[in-house]
Amino acid sequence: MYTNPILKGLNPDPSICRAGTDYYIATSTMYLYPGIPIYHSRDLVHWTLIGHALTRSEQFLINQNSSTPMIFAPTLRFHEGTFYLITTNVHGGGNFYVTTSDPAGEWSNPIFVDAEVFDPSLMFDTDGKVYYTRRGPGHSKDIVQSEIDIASGNLKTPLAGISQGLVSDDAEAPHLYHIGDWYYLLLAEGGSRFLHMGTIARSRSPWGPFEPCPRNPVLAQHHAWWHDVKSIGHGDLVEAHDGSWWMVYLGTRHTSYDSLSLIGRETFLSPVTWVDDWPVLNLSAQRSLVVDVPTLPQLPVPAGRTRDDFNTVHLDLRWTFLTIPEPGLYSLTERPGYMRLWGTSSVLTEGTQSAFAGWRQEDFTFECSSCLEFNPDLENEQAGIAVFHRHDFYYAISVSRQGGGRVVQLIKQIGDIHHTNSPIPVEDGPILLTVVGKVDTYEFYYKTNDGLRTFVGSALAQLISSEVVGSWSGVLIGMFSGGSNAKNTTPADFDWFEMHKVNS
Repeated sequence: MYTNPILKGLNPDPSICRAGTDYYIATSTMYLYPGIPIYHSRDLVHWTLIGHALTRSEQFLINQNSSTPMIFAPTLRFHEGTFYLITTNVHGGGNFYVTTSDPAGEWSNPIFVDAEVFDPSLMFDTDGKVYYTRRGPGHSKDIVQSEIDIASGNLKTPLAGISQGLVSDDAEAPHLYHIGDWYYLLLAEGGSRFLHMGTIARSRSPWGPFEPCPRNPVLAQHHAWWHDVKSIGHGDLVEAHDGSWWMVYLGTRHTSYDSLSLIGRETFLSPVTWVDDWPVLNLSAQRSLVVDVPTLPQLPVPAGRTRDDFNTVHLDLRWTFLTIPEPGLYSLTERPGYMRLWGTSSVLTEGTQSAFAGWRQEDFTFECSSCLEFNPDLENEQAGIAVFHRHDFYYAISVSRQGGGRVVQLIKQIGDIHHTNSPIPVEDGPILLTVVGKVDTYEFYYKTNDGLRTFVGSALAQLISSEVVGSWSGVLIGMFSGGSNAKNTTPADFDWFEMHKVNS
């Protein structure tokens, strides 16, 4: 028995590979930095974040019309001692791959393949050939493929169409496998919301023609709306070291029949059996969060950190930024034991140097707090905690200066609707800011030296859900600073940050 999702919070488009008895998953990050988290496990159920594949500015090639990367779905493969991660920056550079011998360490500079479309994949065949498969060409919905020189990234054969989809005209996320005597083509179809699904076909040749599985879609949640999991699809197969087969795939958790997806797309796991040389996924894994099936021998890992005291010189791997942070945007050394954010003119603005650092929201019910020391000199300077989905969809509890005194306010930004509640005067000095997440709402509080926790306001969770925002990401909760014309004259010093699940 195990519990889905195996990777909580914003972790869509999972790709998995095995190296001996070790398993690794990469997920997509869209506009966030660092790019492409890498997770490690030895039992497929318990996972640890060990690093990121894209951590240096030279790994992001951004065209002149964009101000931030947009990293789509990765494919992660291991071959003869080397890990290969191929992905797409749709805001510049196109499809590229990076390599490493240590997935927890530094990855190489990118090797670019081509610029068209997205969802590239690699397959290392038993005869030494390597196949490059992706969606394309242009903006059509065909699946195309070529043999690739893996040392240079040059295509050795012309791109050729191998599928136009198996049950729809919207196919993406191709993965090619050579299993036994068959080549299998796994696809995601139907878009990436409620009609999402996974389909599969097979052929004796990597070039097809591919015979669709008679049970397609093999991965889907089209049966009913009342299940806890929806929008499942975009999967990747792996054979475990004991010979069993599994699939990781994305999905969204929901708290009621008609609730929307707030946390974002997460990574789920299903066992796979083979019937007549076709993969069959466990139905309960597609419908419920608790999956009652035999698993690999369990090797639990220490629970993830729920608190950061900023007592090291290196930032914890959980922290995420809205774009590649310029030097000086934050510091762990200017005031040891604190995260110092130097705000700029941008406040929670995507694609600019906004001083924001956040954690993924992983649970519907939680409590998040941070102790802030911030006594601004200028009225337009502000800092606090934000519940952030996109630059035009967020909530924030903000500390600023108005009329010569310090105040706390709740900011709500929903599309083109901006609302700020009446300022609440507060004394100077450390201030404890808290966000309480509930199933349907976020509640915001503050506490100063008098020891009383004061309610500031609440906000509806559904208004920043993925479907309302029109986003492929999810909610981040973190610290922010900004508002001056250039660099804030007053730094925002956060003593610690904590977020933990609260049972509803």
